[in-house]
Amino acid sequence: MTFLNPAILFGLIAASIPIVLHFLNLRKLKRVEFSTLAFLKELQKTKIKRIKLKQWLLLLLRIAIIIFLVIAFARPTVKNFIAGNSSAAKTTAVIIIDNTFSMSVVTGNGSYLNRAKQIAKNLLPNFQDGDEIVLLGVGNLSNEMIQPTTNIKQLIKQIDELEISEVSKTLNESIVKAAQVLYQSNNFNKEIYLLTDLQKGRIYNSSNELSNLSSIFNSNVRLYLIDLSEKEPVNLGIDEIKPNNQIFEKGKTVSFDVTVKNYSRQSVNNSVASFFVNGKRSAQQSVNLSADESKSIPFETTLLDTGLVEIYAELEDDDILQDNKRFFSVYVPDKISVLFLTDNNDDAKFVKYAIDDPTKQKVRITENSLSQVSSLNLKNYDAVIVIGSERNADWKNLINFAESGGGLILMPGSQSTLSNFQKFCKGLNISSPESAIGKINSQDSPALFDKINYQDPLFADLFEKNKQQQVESPEIYYYFKIIPGSGKNIISMFDGSSFLSEYKLGAGKVFLFNSSLNLSWNNFPLKGFFAPLINRLVLYSSSKLKDQNTFYAGQNIIADISNHSISQIKVEKPGGQKEYVNSDSLTNQNYFTYNRTNEPGTYKFFSSNKLLDYISVNHDPKESVTDKADFSEFEDYLKQISFEGKTFPISPNEDFTKVIYQSRFGTELWKYFLIAVLLLAITESLIARNTKKDISSIGIKND
Repeated sequence: MTFLNPAILFGLIAASIPIVLHFLNLRKLKRVEFSTLAFLKELQKTKIKRIKLKQWLLLLLRIAIIIFLVIAFARPTVKNFIAGNSSAAKTTAVIIIDNTFSMSVVTGNGSYLNRAKQIAKNLLPNFQDGDEIVLLGVGNLSNEMIQPTTNIKQLIKQIDELEISEVSKTLNESIVKAAQVLYQSNNFNKEIYLLTDLQKGRIYNSSNELSNLSSIFNSNVRLYLIDLSEKEPVNLGIDEIKPNNQIFEKGKTVSFDVTVKNYSRQSVNNSVASFFVNGKRSAQQSVNLSADESKSIPFETTLLDTGLVEIYAELEDDDILQDNKRFFSVYVPDKISVLFLTDNNDDAKFVKYAIDDPTKQKVRITENSLSQVSSLNLKNYDAVIVIGSERNADWKNLINFAESGGGLILMPGSQSTLSNFQKFCKGLNISSPESAIGKINSQDSPALFDKINYQDPLFADLFEKNKQQQVESPEIYYYFKIIPGSGKNIISMFDGSSFLSEYKLGAGKVFLFNSSLNLSWNNFPLKGFFAPLINRLVLYSSSKLKDQNTFYAGQNIIADISNHSISQIKVEKPGGQKEYVNSDSLTNQNYFTYNRTNEPGTYKFFSSNKLLDYISVNHDPKESVTDKADFSEFEDYLKQISFEGKTFPISPNEDFTKVIYQSRFGTELWKYFLIAVLLLAITESLIARNTKKDISSIGIKND
């Protein structure tokens, strides 16, 4: 048996009080003459013996009452097989505080996180000198190994500095980290304190990431689960911003769909959603959502700026603020830089006329020989137009340009042959023509367009409503028959081939014409549809719209820095903080892997003042789920990682200190001792009353 308050045992000295009083109050019997009947004298002797026996019994009862009462206050415990002799051994403890953003919920007792921090500080006095402790924030986990400390002041400082993190992490990740700490420890006692709201779906992501940890989590390990959840929060979250345009120009109207979900178990009415462009509110809508309902809200705005345009949608405040905002960014060029690659300048004249508008000055045209393609820095251009295939060139530079997000527009030249163009297409890993159809400069039986896919983003806002059917097909005298295969057919011919098709090459777009855009092959340059289509094609191929809904806070992002001109890369974070990195220290000079993305927003990468790349980072919608997991789900998780220690669940209002002491030292018996005191007191009272009657009946009185 172990006593948790052993100092109280000095109170056992009080057990001597009944003994002292007993001897001080010994009664002397006085002889009193009774009747001469002899049997009355014998009866009196028998009663006196019985009285003395009861007085000794009363003495023992009173001593026992004092002893049991003192022992009860000393908090006796019985050690069990879990505790063993662990109370005397050193302890290594890992305190895990869930600081993901669901812990920001505020109740009448403060936020979940602040309660967790206070409980963590209240835990510290329970440790002995020499015990080792580690503090882990679930949202702050890193790959670095953390060394335990015995410095309580340092731990209190770490707890005070812990803040809500917008990085999505699971409890499993923190427990694996705790396992690494405990594995390095030689102490007999190993404890984990997990303070969390047990958010559903954030125990672990999938069973594939779970490991067998039985070799670390043996019977000496104790896990205390302190559940801090108190209420069902009201929470709406923005899960996605989706652009409806592929082409972004200054002064043009663009639209976005913003997906808002109600993660609560109750309806939310008249919540306000706002849309911001470069920090200015441009639109606002009211939204009503039933429990667990998701809704797409349309927003329209006119772009007033060029360069990097930063966009975000925001909801009004609810119980969880961190998922009320979502970011998106798009680059709107002031001028589009277009490179023409051809060995016959006449082949490019109609295309140049279509896109070169001196009054608007939106396009900067550069011309070069197709044979020089391998020596050019294509990163300086938004789009590259390749006309012809007469020269055998090194197409690797074009492929790299497209794979990194550039736009290519390809077409035969006036001198292109079927075999040359086949080699050209194969070199770029796109569909190769099967045959040549028609005759150059022959207007006999020209081919015509069959269908135009007006739903393609290329044609968005190009026509007035209900006017698409008025497009007149050009007459095509000579063309290469191309079946798109893995590509997308935008304008098709009556023979099933494609006049204009689109292919994906890495992150870029490749557009392929099957006929040279000159009057010997077709009369397309003379049609009113020609110039708008070419203009649109250049804008669309030069747009670099990123999929920005998959980059989550805390994850690595990869920036394209291949066009940097100086060795120093400047990283501008969402809050405006700047960080400088020497590109010479990077393994890859073209791509920079950046991992300090704990804050949602747009991260910008510069070479001097030249923008190299930008990436918007957002919260993981999994963190928005407010449903609470129950203890059985957590137990099931522990079984899957083969946890062989003992788990102690603790509710928010439970005395966690008591649970911890019992787990360390055994089961407390003070309640049973108090019950024994009560029974002894009742017994003592009954015996004392009976003894008084016996004394009165035989006439015993004090001297």
